[in-house]
Amino acid sequence: MGKGDKKTKKGKIAMGSYGKSRPHDLKKTKPAVEAVSEEKK
Repeated sequence: MGKGDKKTKKGKIAMGSYGKSRPHDLKKTKPAVEAVSEEKK
């Protein structure tokens, strides 16, 4: 279990992918999504 393992956080960082063990930072993405939905109303 290390950089070559796709299912671990280290492996996802090495590959540059996201998933259950390495989610995207929700604090950065959610406010932007809410702001866009409020503008449409």
